[in-house]
Amino acid sequence: MNNWILETTGGEALKDAVRFKDRIWDWITNMDMWAAVLFAGIRILLIFILTRVIIRVVSGVIDRSLERETRGRMLANNRRFSTVGGLMKNVVSFFCNFTMILLVLSEFNFDLKPLLAGAGVVGLAIGFGAQSLVKDVITGFFIIFEDQFAVGDVIQSGTYKGTVEMIGLRTTRLLSATGEVHIIPNGTIVNVTNYSLANALAVVDVPVKIERGLEATLSLIGEALQGIEERSSSVIAYPNILGIQSMSTSEYVIRVAANCMPNARDAAEREIQNDIKQALEKQSALEAAKAEQEAREQAEREAREAQALREQELADDARRAREEHEAGPRRQVAAAQEGEEGEE
Repeated sequence: MNNWILETTGGEALKDAVRFKDRIWDWITNMDMWAAVLFAGIRILLIFILTRVIIRVVSGVIDRSLERETRGRMLANNRRFSTVGGLMKNVVSFFCNFTMILLVLSEFNFDLKPLLAGAGVVGLAIGFGAQSLVKDVITGFFIIFEDQFAVGDVIQSGTYKGTVEMIGLRTTRLLSATGEVHIIPNGTIVNVTNYSLANALAVVDVPVKIERGLEATLSLIGEALQGIEERSSSVIAYPNILGIQSMSTSEYVIRVAANCMPNARDAAEREIQNDIKQALEKQSALEAAKAEQEAREQAEREAREAQALREQELADDARRAREEHEAGPRRQVAAAQEGEEGEE
């Protein structure tokens, strides 16, 4: 009995092994299946190549279109087109790659309808749960679309000021003048001050002592600023000397204004202040040298006058001594004559 059970079990196992072997052989020798796999692989390869070609062609069309648009445009518009071009290329690449993934999944007989429906539900849930993210994306799109600022501009938003390094759909990255990197969510950007769109106005107030003459000071400042638009790349034209801005009992303030390049106000103000300071130092040195010369000449005159006075006093003393010496014999003769007359 036991032998019969063992023989039956062994026979069934042998038959199962033979059937599994036959199935493996049938699967290996199934030409229709391999043909389907080959054609699916070819289609996937063609889908991948076609996706790459479409991305490359569309990117080239975007570059040529932007290059045609930027000819003869201002620098700010060029930066805007560069930013928009990068964003458009990213959108095209994302859309094409997403479509390629769906097509590849369809080649593996995935049912895309539940996947798309689930993606829609998940997207809706994410939209409700990430309202700040949606706000950031929408604000970032309108920042780029309305050309509020571009990469390379110097802007200030709230307490953050710096050069725009990157504009994304969600965040904007700023590099401050002292090296800090600020990453600002686009949804929090409410007010923006752009320092790079138009020429700036450099304003310098020069305090002057009240003792200095107004006309001489204005002439000195005008001479100091001659040719500054050629020496400095920040200043566009010769500065305008506006005159007295304010005045007190000890000093008055002269205001100087100059048109300068965008985002170059600080450099232009430093250049103007440097030229005026050098002119004032030179004038002060000349005035000090002149005062020293006048003091030396005055001392020499006083010394000559004192010497002349001493010489005059000595001459007077000598004259008086000579007169007294000459008057002595005359007084003796006169006294003798008076004595003789008294005896008679």
